[in-house]
Amino acid sequence: MENLYNQTNLLILQTQQTFRSLETDFSNAIPIEDDIQEKINSINSNCEKLDVYLFKIPIDQRQNAKMRCDQLKYDSRHLQAALAVAKQKRARREAAANEREHLFHRKFEPNPEVTTINMDYSIQHQGSLQNSNRGVDEMISTGVNALESLRSQRLTLKGARTRLLDMASTLGLSNHTIRLIEKRTSEDKFVLLAGMGITVLIVFLVVIYFK
Repeated sequence: MENLYNQTNLLILQTQQTFRSLETDFSNAIPIEDDIQEKINSINSNCEKLDVYLFKIPIDQRQNAKMRCDQLKYDSRHLQAALAVAKQKRARREAAANEREHLFHRKFEPNPEVTTINMDYSIQHQGSLQNSNRGVDEMISTGVNALESLRSQRLTLKGARTRLLDMASTLGLSNHTIRLIEKRTSEDKFVLLAGMGITVLIVFLVVIYFK
C-alpha cells in the first residue's frame, strides 16, 4: 500500500508539472490535455485500490492511512477541475482566433435595402406628432378661453339680475313676477353650469385621446 501511495503522489506531482507546459505550449494544448486526463484517471484508479487496501491494514493505522487517501482524492478532484478550466480557456482562445480570422477575410458590403433606415418616414412621423401636439395645445387654449368667457357672462348675468330686481322694486312689480324672474335666472344658471361642465369634459377627452 505504501508503494502505491508513493506512486500516486508522484503521479500528482507529474500532473501538476504537465499543467505548466499547458500554460505555455498552446500549439499542443489538446495532446497535453489528453495526457493530463490519463494521469488523472490513473490517480483515481490508484485511489480506488487504496480504499480496498485500507481494510487490510491494522485498525490502529487505518485512520491515518484513510486521511492520506482522502488527500489524494482531493488533489485528484482539484486537478480535474483545473483541467476543465484550462479547456474552457483554450476554447475561448480558439473562438477568439477564429473570429479574428473571419473578420480579416470578411468582405464588407453595403447594407441591403431591407436594413436601410427610412429617414423620410421618420421625419414625416415626427412632423405628424408635432402637428398633433400643436392641435392639442390649441384645443386646450380654446377651452380655457371658453371658460373665461363663461365666467365673464356669469358675472354679467348676476349684475343684470341685481339691476332687474332693483328695477322691479322701483316699478312695483308683483311678487309673482319677481319669482318668475328669479326662477328663470336659476334655470339660466343651471344651463350655464351644464355648458361649462360639458365643455370641460370635451377638452379632457380630447387631451386623453391625443396622448
